[in-house]
Amino acid sequence: MATQRKHLVKDFNPYITCYICKGYLIKPTTVTECLHTFCKTCIVQHFEDSNDCPRCGNQVHETPKVDEEGDENQDDKDYHRSDPQIAICLDCLRNNGQSGDNVVKGLMKKFIRCSTRVTVGTIKKFLSLKLKLPSSYELDVLCNGEIMGKDHTMEFIYMTRWRLRGENFRCLNCSASQVCPQDGPLYQSYPMVLQYRPRIDFG
Repeated sequence: MATQRKHLVKDFNPYITCYICKGYLIKPTTVTECLHTFCKTCIVQHFEDSNDCPRCGNQVHETPKVDEEGDENQDDKDYHRSDPQIAICLDCLRNNGQSGDNVVKGLMKKFIRCSTRVTVGTIKKFLSLKLKLPSSYELDVLCNGEIMGKDHTMEFIYMTRWRLRGENFRCLNCSASQVCPQDGPLYQSYPMVLQYRPRIDFG
């Protein structure tokens, strides 16, 4: 009979300690953009001074800045046009006779370009408006067959779920994939594909 190796708590320390305070995680809070976890109070205090993840430096989704009167500054609004953009193909997933298939149709124009900060919830609202769905009607949005949560951003899905991301950007000058020896500007060579269908309740 094989003996089982006993693990000490210190073996798990890299997974249960906070990068900021170096103590054990208290109310662990995960940054959705990069999936790093910190103590809730530590990360909240950090975000008062910076919008970057303290571990990897990735920029975390910013909240809209509000002036003294409580109204958003109208002059600086660009509706996320200056954000990094991503091309998306919204493809209707048909399930042969599933109820709701006759309501959910394919889009006339299924290719869109949007901010990488757009969430799945916003994509669902966009689809509902374009397909003229009743307000009570719900959709599932999938990437590579996996249902995406409503708070997932397009950047998060692209980095963690989209299988072709390594080949998706090419140099504008020489068409080299991902890394250009000439440091040319990159463009997205084909869109990330998201599928949608009527919501399926499993419970």
